[in-house]
Amino acid sequence: MKLLLGATVALLLGALAVSWQGMNTGVKNTPPDEIARLKKQVSELRQEHDKLQLEKQIQQLKASAPAMPTPATNAAEIEAMKAQVEANKAALAKIEEEKAARDAKIEQDEEGLLGQRDLEKGDAELRRARLIAEALLMGRVKEYVEDAQYGGFITFDIAMPEQVQVGTILAIRRKTGILGQLKVSEVSAEGGIANPLPGFGPVQPQVGDELILPPQY
Repeated sequence: MKLLLGATVALLLGALAVSWQGMNTGVKNTPPDEIARLKKQVSELRQEHDKLQLEKQIQQLKASAPAMPTPATNAAEIEAMKAQVEANKAALAKIEEEKAARDAKIEQDEEGLLGQRDLEKGDAELRRARLIAEALLMGRVKEYVEDAQYGGFITFDIAMPEQVQVGTILAIRRKTGILGQLKVSEVSAEGGIANPLPGFGPVQPQVGDELILPPQY
């Protein structure tokens, strides 16, 4: 289309130039009716040229204009949006379901805790066992060295260095009971040393026994 328009314009311009040149050269010898005919022809050529230029501009505008989406494209986009909305609804429903389950568990745990507290009001030993079981682990016994003169001592690994220092009182926990208490006499990067306090039970510490801070009953 572009080549056809260009060729047509070139031919029209050539004809216009030739006609105009011939008219100027022989204007003195040309009859008036011939001059009128040539002027009419020049006017028609100009109109044809303007028409071709207008058509060319229209074609260029059509070529540069963005393509309009087809109904099929619109339908596909709508379906994709619907699918996304449904996916969002499903995700929201799952979150709500998980929240409901979590709230139910929390409520159940709270009821269990309240029930435990009610039981402990009438049973001090039950409360004592719970506090011992919930106490944070400070370390574990590595070795027990028995000494008849000084009463022996233990070496232990430290689990929470920020809570254990020289002079700290620790208790040996076994299951939900306490065997006795010790006083830390030395702390180093390798571990610690602790000595049994008076009243330490008859049961000797064993490797792996847990050391805790004595809970306040």
